[in-house]
Amino acid sequence: MKSFEELGLSADTLKTLKVKGFEEPTPIQEKTIPVILLGSEDIIGQAQTGTGKTAAFGLPLVELLDKRLKHVQALVLTPTRELAIQVAEEIHSLKGKKQLSIVPIYGGQSIQLQLRSLRKGVDIVVGTPGRILDHLKRKSLNLQSITHLVLDEGDEMLNMGFLEDVKEIMDQTSEDKRTMLFSATMPKAIMQIAKKYMNEYKVLKVTKGELTSSRTEQIYFEVSEQNKFEALCRIIDVEEDFFGLVFCRTKVDVNRVANHLMERSYQTDALHGDISQSQREKILSKFKKRKINILIATDVAARGLDVPDITHVINYSLPQDPEAYVHRIGRTGRAGKTGNAITFVTPVEYRKLQFIKHKAKTDIRKEKLPKVKDIIKLKKQRIRSRLEGIIETGLKEEYLQLAQNLLDKHESEYLLGALLQHVFQGELDETSYTEIVDTVVDKNGKTRLFVGFGKSSGLTHKKLISIVKEHCDVSSDKIRDIQICDKFAFISLPFHEAEQVLKYFQKNRNQSGVYITKAKKDRGKERRFKR
Repeated sequence: MKSFEELGLSADTLKTLKVKGFEEPTPIQEKTIPVILLGSEDIIGQAQTGTGKTAAFGLPLVELLDKRLKHVQALVLTPTRELAIQVAEEIHSLKGKKQLSIVPIYGGQSIQLQLRSLRKGVDIVVGTPGRILDHLKRKSLNLQSITHLVLDEGDEMLNMGFLEDVKEIMDQTSEDKRTMLFSATMPKAIMQIAKKYMNEYKVLKVTKGELTSSRTEQIYFEVSEQNKFEALCRIIDVEEDFFGLVFCRTKVDVNRVANHLMERSYQTDALHGDISQSQREKILSKFKKRKINILIATDVAARGLDVPDITHVINYSLPQDPEAYVHRIGRTGRAGKTGNAITFVTPVEYRKLQFIKHKAKTDIRKEKLPKVKDIIKLKKQRIRSRLEGIIETGLKEEYLQLAQNLLDKHESEYLLGALLQHVFQGELDETSYTEIVDTVVDKNGKTRLFVGFGKSSGLTHKKLISIVKEHCDVSSDKIRDIQICDKFAFISLPFHEAEQVLKYFQKNRNQSGVYITKAKKDRGKERRFKR
């Protein structure tokens, strides 16, 4: 791993990175920054959200652009308003003392405000395709002289139907510009854009093994569905300075979890697809300023979200696929800092967790949830530390005087106890927590199998068990939920034994004359998951 000093960045930029807390480049930054700074070819970068790609192209832009020029020098296209805002803010934070103007242009914001900004002069425009086209048609934006064009989240722009808009915008840019395209995946349409609109280009790819952050500690807890909320409260309470994102599968789940947390006086809010853009911006502003320290969100609502110093990402619900898992946990453990990714796994989800671990090539360690008595003990230690810290830094005279007056009338331990009870109220009350019964996950799980003949062929429970035992060496006590119909039958087996049975009968179907396969319900689940 190279250091930022070895990537060719200036002393001023290195100083800015140090202030921001960036200690070492991410894989995509290490690959991309020197090529942009020292080369001249176009770039195709394959990297997921959360891998530091904004800085990968933002740092070279800051280094290469010249403030003395009186026209737009760079355009960054993003698929969403939120991402446009995030990218503009990130580049602004990277420019240090360099006098560059960076402006986000997106739908939903006052166009008059954008017109005023553009008239003043802008060096880098970060925008969504629709609004950029609006300004091009109004002649309020001229891209004929740009030196750099960045297409960020290229595959997302395709998925959201922006392909024609992107092509139209690219047709109105200078021919000798340098184009940089970043995408999590490389579908054919992306490569067609590259071949048609890009000059000689270089592909810089972050491999799957590099996607997860080595600075993020990844653990999982086995919990039942009804105990997830209690588990979440314990995780939050055991951390002294929790600042985290909690991912749920649906907006209903997001609202339910957020409301329950509010009822328990946690500082939290919810983010999902039904929230308006103005509400979204207010919620994110509160989160960034730490007026709330817990944000509950769906994957779609959190797309493009980039908030510094997040300590925890919690998968309240398992993500749909390994890439979604990588996207989620990439929001912590950034800029050289450590982070925590916590996943709640119910008994029926264990196999899905193993699939995510395998595909993401990452280790997710099992842990036990903290006990109530341990949380209370930690809270007592923190209270003690806070009080001792106040004493060490010096008490204000008015409080000392009030304490002396009270001590004249009351015993010191009773007085202090009353004060602690008044300030911390139910903080140390063990009954405020619900007991969680340890959940045992069936590591084998079960698969439902379909048998291609039934009663009309003389099949009985005993005969079906005998066939499976004889050919596959499976113990009869493993065979469960036998259901024999007229022309077919069903049985359930643990995953491992089911694989043995399937493998044998697929290989020897012609000799045995027995047709056994996965039941349609199980096959459908597997297909949906793989997609």
